[in-house]
Amino acid sequence: MARRWHDGPGTLTVHGEHGEVTVPLEIAASYRARTKGLLGRDSIDGAMLLTPAGSVHTVRMRMPIDVAYLDRHLRVLTVRTMPPNRLGLPRLHSRHVLEAEAGAMAGWGVRAGVRVAVETS
Repeated sequence: MARRWHDGPGTLTVHGEHGEVTVPLEIAASYRARTKGLLGRDSIDGAMLLTPAGSVHTVRMRMPIDVAYLDRHLRVLTVRTMPPNRLGLPRLHSRHVLEAEAGAMAGWGVRAGVRVAVETS
């Protein structure tokens, strides 16, 4: 059964090469929250999960971001860094998208094949 999240705070746990890393998370599950995403922000403390989502854009964003495409089991399919004013291509099998400040995901150990977990507050 597919998990359904609601807008709000949470915690992202990365099970990667750096061991378990926990990161503050904002969940954007409603159409309105997914549409806004990180628009209008100069930074983010942690990451934002857009769900459901298969692609993103950085049109009118103020900062470059890391984008991780996740499958339905929360396994990372690919990670890309996107500068402002770009359109991301849809990713086959992507069900969720993580966004963070550019460079953050490498520090957390987020890369293709890594599994993450989401806890809601």
